[in-house]
Amino acid sequence: MFFEKYEGNPIFGGPERGVCFDVYVTHDGEKYRMDFSWRDHKSVAVAFSDDGVHFDEPIITLAPDPASAWEDERVNRNCVLKIDGVYKMWYTGQSKGKSYIGYAESADGIHFARMCKDPILSPETDFEKDSVMNPCVLYENGVYRMWYAAGETYEPNVLCYAESTDGIHFKKYESNPIFGHGDLEFEQDRVGGCQVIRTEDMGYLMFYIGYKDIDTACICAAKSPDGIHDFVRSKNNPMVTATPGTWDENSVYKPSMLYDKEKDLWTVWFNGRRGTREYVGCATRHGRELF
Repeated sequence: MFFEKYEGNPIFGGPERGVCFDVYVTHDGEKYRMDFSWRDHKSVAVAFSDDGVHFDEPIITLAPDPASAWEDERVNRNCVLKIDGVYKMWYTGQSKGKSYIGYAESADGIHFARMCKDPILSPETDFEKDSVMNPCVLYENGVYRMWYAAGETYEPNVLCYAESTDGIHFKKYESNPIFGHGDLEFEQDRVGGCQVIRTEDMGYLMFYIGYKDIDTACICAAKSPDGIHDFVRSKNNPMVTATPGTWDENSVYKPSMLYDKEKDLWTVWFNGRRGTREYVGCATRHGRELF
């Protein structure tokens, strides 16, 4: 395995807290901020940490809207950016077997309010099938750049791209999908849930879920000069895999990656599954080079 798992995994979730999955970890001031999906509450929540391992009690940031026709059952799979003092959240709303992407804002990063009654992104094409989900957004030169997963609701099939000047009205890339399953066994079935990072030395890095089959997943990486075209998969894939006989023996999902320049250390947070239980763990890799 290319990354080394933390010996104290899982670091978050458990029988009392319940299923926690699809994390998005960022720096918020001097704290680590972890936005995540909390299945037992059908909501998204946030928890904070001083070291990225020991997290405070979670706080629900957005719950389902019972009056909605598209997010009345559950909300999950979100990302949060702080731009000009405003916390901006893109999230997945689910109802009647379909998934959509919505948008909310907050002044304090805790209490979010929906800014749109309708979804900002909906499944429309044949390859999007019933779902668009797992938004990952970067804000560059006045443009909101969104990567998202699309396809089936249980597990998506492909990765797509869209752009917006206001974070609400997105135009889907005309040549979607931009990324699909690979030829090697560990990602031969489909791909899903990605995080994209822009770097000066390696271009755009995309960390994503690769599926051997719909029940067996691992964490992989690819890079692209612009985040849309000419993706090259890492020769070191898969980066993180399930470990037999442990808390994540069936699958590992949805990476969230940060690089510490002073320590020359990559850390990836992910959710691992054993049966129907999913909790959060982390793994590290010394050295900048991933490809």
